[in-house]
Amino acid sequence: MADVTKRTIDYYTNLGLLKAERTASNYRYYSHEALEDLRFIEMSKQQKLSLEEIKESLVTKKQEKQPDVGRQASDVADQMKCLKENVEDLLPLMEKLEDDEKKLILKRLSPESMTLIHSLVMLLG
Repeated sequence: MADVTKRTIDYYTNLGLLKAERTASNYRYYSHEALEDLRFIEMSKQQKLSLEEIKESLVTKKQEKQPDVGRQASDVADQMKCLKENVEDLLPLMEKLEDDEKKLILKRLSPESMTLIHSLVMLLG
């Protein structure tokens, strides 16, 4: 599939350029990502990069693909703050409504939305 020999794949695996999974019968299995890495290695070799430079490039490439968990957590915290403000604005308005009006508004919300709103109210105390 990658147009290289088994020996080349073994060599790259031993150098740590490729990672193989093992089956129950101890056969090596290479993922689609490993195939992409192999193509990247071959392309980099054509550009006259050393195997050490290629290894560094692969590490950098994989680090860039990993999600920034800190940023994602910060984004969720910002969204929670915004939701909290919206709920805090909404609750006094809902309390002023007549029961029939409240029921009409609540009917427009999906069960999932209601569950989320209740969860937010409990979380925000």
